[in-house]
Amino acid sequence: MTSSTPDALWSSQAIRLLHPAAVVCERVRRRIGRQTILDRIDLQVPVGARLLIVAVPDASGSLLLRVLAGLARVDDGRVRLAGGLTPGTSPAGWARRTAYVGPDLGLFQWMTADETLALAARLIGLERSDARSRIDAGIERWELGAGRDRPLSRMGLAFMQRTAMAAALLGDPEVVLLDEPLRALDPEERIRLLRLPGERRTVVLASRYPASEAGAVNQVALLQQGRVTLHAPISALEQHGLPLSLRSIETLAGLVAVRREVARSSRAKTSPAERRASA
Repeated sequence: MTSSTPDALWSSQAIRLLHPAAVVCERVRRRIGRQTILDRIDLQVPVGARLLIVAVPDASGSLLLRVLAGLARVDDGRVRLAGGLTPGTSPAGWARRTAYVGPDLGLFQWMTADETLALAARLIGLERSDARSRIDAGIERWELGAGRDRPLSRMGLAFMQRTAMAAALLGDPEVVLLDEPLRALDPEERIRLLRLPGERRTVVLASRYPASEAGAVNQVALLQQGRVTLHAPISALEQHGLPLSLRSIETLAGLVAVRREVARSSRAKTSPAERRASA
């Protein structure tokens, strides 16, 4: 690698070989009316990463997650998840290997948590014996025992959000897409639950409140006007003494852009022979 910038680190060939991508966006573009919301997005998220998506405007981050989940189309470009799956193909494999939880939980509020998880098990094709053990584990992991037999409508928003997470993770997915998850929970409890187990599980989390995600993520990507202007480890903020906030993320993106421009100018002034000698 010839640069020490975070972007260079995460885009280097060596890193891609050591840490294959769980999420790949290639020149993804989406317009709504006359407005381009996603503008030729290139993004690779390594297997096992916990990536925070921060977007300006906010809606572009939510739209990107919906595109990744196969819930919104793209005008151009390509998306691949979990080793090559593309949205809309191999429904059974897609449902088992990826999961999405957005602001609209999509739950039937007349159902109980038990019934909701049983329905999720059927939808992803779990065998009955396997489904029962996974449902019981999900009830315990997401602390649903106290109301597992009561209609969701009687249990409150926090309980429903935990139920949605339990249902989404029932199939032990490789890629988990979360848009503002568990906002009704106490902040400390929320972060504890968002530390999802599994070293090879990849989490992409869109948030309007970056500081609230501290402890749950290890990478950050910034979308500005539909383009990825930063993809860096959280440690890059720490190295510059910057907190996890929108202003700090934008500051780091500016620093990276300046370094990139300096490196580009330096290369332009270097002769081919000098570049070969330094390679």
